[in-house]
Amino acid sequence: MIRKLPSGGYRLYSRKQDPRTGKRRNLGTFPTRAAAEKHEREIQFFKRR
Repeated sequence: MIRKLPSGGYRLYSRKQDPRTGKRRNLGTFPTRAAAEKHEREIQFFKRR
């Protein structure tokens, strides 16, 4: 899940909530949405391996 930050960047969050904290895990902060989407695809590829 990608969200826009007030600073203008984008942050990638995990899809599932962390059961310990009840929040989504931060999977990285990126300057552009395209960079965040690219990393999201890389993570999905890695999780299937």
